[in-house]
Parts: sequence; structure tokens; C-alpha cells
Amino acid sequence: MVASLNSLGLLGIDAYPVAVETFISGGLPSFDVVGLPDAAVRESRERVRAAMKNCGFGFPSGRITVNLAPADTKKEGAIYDLPIFLGLLAAGEDIRVQEDAAFVGELSLTGELRPMNGALPMALAAKAAGFKAIFLPVENASEAAYADGIAVYGARHASEIIDHMRGVRHISRAEPGEAYAVRDDALDFADVKGQAATKRALEVAAAGGHNILLNGPPGSGKSMLARRLPSILPAMSREELFESTKIHSVAGLLSDDRPILSERPFRSPHHTVSAAALIGGGHSASLPRPGEFSLAHNGVLFMDEFPEFDRRALESLRQPLEDGKVTIARVAGTVTYPARFMLVCAMNPCRCGWYGHPVRKCVCTEEQIRKYKSRLSGPILDRIDMRIEVPALAYDELAARSGDGERSSDIRARVEDARGIARERMRAHGIECNAQIPAPLVGEYCRPDAEGDALIKSAFNRLGLTARSYDRILRLARTVADLDHSEGVRAVHIAEALRYRGEENVQ
Repeated sequence: MVASLNSLGLLGIDAYPVAVETFISGGLPSFDVVGLPDAAVRESRERVRAAMKNCGFGFPSGRITVNLAPADTKKEGAIYDLPIFLGLLAAGEDIRVQEDAAFVGELSLTGELRPMNGALPMALAAKAAGFKAIFLPVENASEAAYADGIAVYGARHASEIIDHMRGVRHISRAEPGEAYAVRDDALDFADVKGQAATKRALEVAAAGGHNILLNGPPGSGKSMLARRLPSILPAMSREELFESTKIHSVAGLLSDDRPILSERPFRSPHHTVSAAALIGGGHSASLPRPGEFSLAHNGVLFMDEFPEFDRRALESLRQPLEDGKVTIARVAGTVTYPARFMLVCAMNPCRCGWYGHPVRKCVCTEEQIRKYKSRLSGPILDRIDMRIEVPALAYDELAARSGDGERSSDIRARVEDARGIARERMRAHGIECNAQIPAPLVGEYCRPDAEGDALIKSAFNRLGLTARSYDRILRLARTVADLDHSEGVRAVHIAEALRYRGEENVQ
């Protein structure tokens, strides 16, 4: 007695089809699961045995072999409980399983289905594999239903799926909810007093997707400004929305009432976070899980007290800032996660925070200041497009009425306009913003006029810029030109871009 049905497995943020083959033969009673199962998969034997008895079915008394194919790919988690359960019933001819459907889900001892991670990537993989339907826990149905072109059925109990297969009781097809929620207007740039120059810099950063470092004394508003940056970012495209949602789904951060990301993610890890938590990982025997870098994909990664992060954590930024992805190698396998985010950093000018303040006196020695700034290596600083000095506010600025500044909605309109210009210009290359322009294309799309070229040449020789800095300045100038609705990059755009580089601000 042999039965085969479809299931799915996860590898990174992508899923792949798994064939669950069940064979019942004569001989001494045994229950073996093969196909590189981990401990959770092997333990499904006991969950399935109890669930079958509690659902009123007799457990087969012969030799049971369950094969999870492809057999050379490691299988993880309890999501194979449901297909193994149904496979045993199909092998015993108790039910007839839908051949063009996939089944995933963890079972309780009573047969109830428990929520799982990775519902959306599994539904997308099932659709790509040509399956017509997918059955999974009801808590994950609204998330999976965002995969167009495949019927999604959510069940609370295995008996519901059995009744559906027998035609006794039909399970309603799940429908997706609203993908784009209304923006939270609680954080608005209008609440920030003063700091007009910094607001302009953040507008440029948002328009081009550029990384930015805010350097200033305590209380100058660095964190307040950074936390309002998402309010001026453009809405995610459908592709970006799905990609970010898949990462959060695999990480287990979605819920039944929030089945899909509606806004760009904003991650703010504490400076005590480890490099492994930023990059991603987990137990050496299991496949790596996404870290903060990947959870911030298509959004913002805010690193407050930047120099206080561990050196290994800081240096781990190099690959995502350069390639937009992280590759994690473990004993169980190697996984690559997308990690293209806007890096927003905040730091004080010294350890006490008051170096260069017009009134407060700095208590740090020159050696302490040098040592504090040296925690940021040259290669890391070179990968940050903008370094902005955030001055302390004057009394008149603090005493001014709140709500008189420009609202985030007005700034966001200009940002979306500039992004649209960049997207249309780079449509043939599939590039969404200027910060993503690869080095070979910088000369073609960001070339300045003669006066601008002379200006950047002078700065290159005077400041000792690197080739990477040169490219980043040109990308930055291209963004300033887009905000100015200028077809070409002029000297005034180069001048503003050079001002944002702030070579003297942190060195």
C-alpha cells in the first residue's frame, strides 16, 4: 500500500516542492521517516500516531516507511505532520487525496493544526510547481492567499480536511486582506523643531536610498529624525512587498491580523547586539534564519550609538552595504538572504557627547576622542554616502511653536517624484533608486557637466577621496539633480553632494 502527496519545504526565504511518499507493508510494527529529516520531523511519528487515534482512525500495525523527496535536502520543522497523517490514511485507503494540492502544517495530539512560518513563500512555490491548491493552518491562510492563482484553504483541524476530501463538508477558500494599510501619522517631520539642513539631507537620502550618518550632541534630535524617516519613504512595490513579507514570514514575525507587511520595515537593534544576530544564523545543525540586516530589507536599519557597536558587528555591514545580501554558512547548509536597506546611523562627536558644543564643556581627552572615532573603520565610513553634522538647537528654535514645520506627506511627495524619475531612467536595468546604480553605469547616468567635473576633481585631490567615494558622490549628486528636476548633473548638485559627504565630521 503506497500513497504519495505533495508538501513543501523551506530553504532560506524560498520554498520547494517535497513529495511525501508513504508505504505500509507487512512485518513487525515500525515507523521510519527517511529523506534527511531533523529531530522535529522524526518526532512527527508520535504526533501523527496520537492524532490518528484521537480522530477515530486505527493506526496501521505493519511496517511504515515515509520518504521525503528530494532525499538529499535537509527537512526541518513539524510542517510535515499533516501530509504524513494524510499519507497514512491514503495508503490505508481511508481517503482519496487531491493529487494537485499541497499540504503543510503541524498537528497537535488531538489533530488540531498549529500555525507555522513561511506560509507565503510556500504558497508561491506551490503555484510555481503547478499545484492548484494548498491546505494549511487557518491562522496562515490570509497570508498565503496573497499568492494569486492558487486556491488556499485554511483548516483548524485535520478532520476538516478529511471531510473536504470526502465531500462531506467544504472548506471555504481563503481571501487576502488589505495589503496597504494607512500610514501611521503619529511620527511626522512637522513635530521636529529646527534642523532644516538635516531634514533636507534626510529628504535626499530617502529620494536616492542613500546611507546616512547623523553626528551631533545628545538632545539634538538625531533619533527623533531617524525614526521619522519611514514617513517620507515611498510605498513598496508589489515585488518589494512580497520579498519583505517572505523574510518576516520565515522569521515568524507575522500574525493572523497582520499577514503581510504594509509599510517598509524599520529595524533598530540595540548596540549590544551580536554580529550573528545582525547577519542571521541559529543552531549549527539547522538552516540559518534571517537576522536584522535581512529583516530591514527594502526598509531602514537604524543603528543608534553607532561607535558603541561591537567591531565584528560593524565590520559585518560590509557585504550588505556593497552587495545588498548576506550569505550565511552553517553545518546544515549555506543560505543567502536579501539585505538591501537604508542604513541610518547616529553618533555623538565624542564619548561624553559635548565635543565642539558652543556652551557645554567636553571632558574627554584628545586621546579619548581619537580612540572613540577610530572605532569606525575607513572602509565602513567609505560605504556611508552622507555624513551630516546635527547641531544643538538654539533656545529660539526650541521655544518655537510645534507643528509649524513641513509635514511628512509634503516631503514624501517630492521623494516619490524623484524616485519615479530615477526608476524611469533605469527601467532597462531594473534599478529602483540611485543608490543601487552599479559602478560601471555611474559614468553613463551620473556624469556631471564641465563645471561640476572640475569641482569634483578639485575635491578628489584635496580630500584624498577613494574610487568608491567618487562613485557615491556622483550617485548622490544624481539624486539632488532629480529632486531639482534637472536632466543633467550640474556643479550646484556636485557641491551639495560634497557637503553631505562631510569628510571632516567623523575623522
